[in-house]
Amino acid sequence: MREYMQSLLFTLLTPVKNEKGAQSLEWLGLAALLILVLGIISTAVSGQQGAISSLIGNIISKISGMVGS
Repeated sequence: MREYMQSLLFTLLTPVKNEKGAQSLEWLGLAALLILVLGIISTAVSGQQGAISSLIGNIISKISGMVGS
């Protein structure tokens, strides 16, 4: 009976412990998040070509100020 219960437990827990493909799913999730963020940014700044360069310049100057360069 004990052997039967152990084999049953092993049979039930084997699919749970299988982590094949988990890393692929994480990378797919990161890629989807990146695409979503880029889509939001591109929608927000569409038609504002001059504003983009000034925004990037402001970000660089603020980072430079924080670093102390």
